[in-house]
Amino acid sequence: MGKRRFSRHRLICKFAAEYSGMAKKKLERFQEIKAFPHVFEFNFQEISRGFALKGNWHSGFFKNNLPIVLELGCGKGEYTVGLAQRSPEKNFIGVDLKGNRLWVGAKQIETDSMSNAAFLRTRIDFIDYYFGPQEVSELWITFPDPQPQKTRERKRLTSMRFLDRYRKFLKPDGIIHLKTDSKSFYDYTLEVIAENRYTLLDHTDDLYANPEARPAELTEIKTHYEGIFSKKGFKICYLKFRF
Repeated sequence: MGKRRFSRHRLICKFAAEYSGMAKKKLERFQEIKAFPHVFEFNFQEISRGFALKGNWHSGFFKNNLPIVLELGCGKGEYTVGLAQRSPEKNFIGVDLKGNRLWVGAKQIETDSMSNAAFLRTRIDFIDYYFGPQEVSELWITFPDPQPQKTRERKRLTSMRFLDRYRKFLKPDGIIHLKTDSKSFYDYTLEVIAENRYTLLDHTDDLYANPEARPAELTEIKTHYEGIFSKKGFKICYLKFRF
């Protein structure tokens, strides 16, 4: 019994030390992203008085008039960084609430001295507070929570609740991309597009069945979750539309 108690105590101490180390690492990352000039964090006061860069991202941050592309729910920022590396003729902003994840992409931007990418740490519910009318040219929604329960439909990032927000800052010919491993979420979005008579530009429920037929940015850049889902055998769905 004594040995069992001792082993259990050592195990608890080990887990406690690991948890403490993880917590410390998170805090260090949170502090570091606060110092990054290309990371902007959620702030209720800024929302109440007006976010300084709303309508001014071109002149106030990027210092150019190149098209702005957003990635919603960017996670570690693999797509934001990957697209920015491939397309220097555009500006890219990744949006996510999880600072610990977002730090990964933000650190890479700093390390590579990239000038056409940034991150915004906020809830997507408030996304229209950060961008002015017709300020954004393109929108990527990459592997969002499909919110499969009918009662959570309003939380789906392609529900009318969110599409109405995007419309406030997208250009009239602005494009929306969706990548997801959820066939039901893909089908739901197709229904929304059809019901509202939006223009469906491209779609497939198996992106990698014929990858050479798609732009390289769709198959050669993968998010952390896309890699996991692909290895598990999930088919990746993709669609592209505009209002």
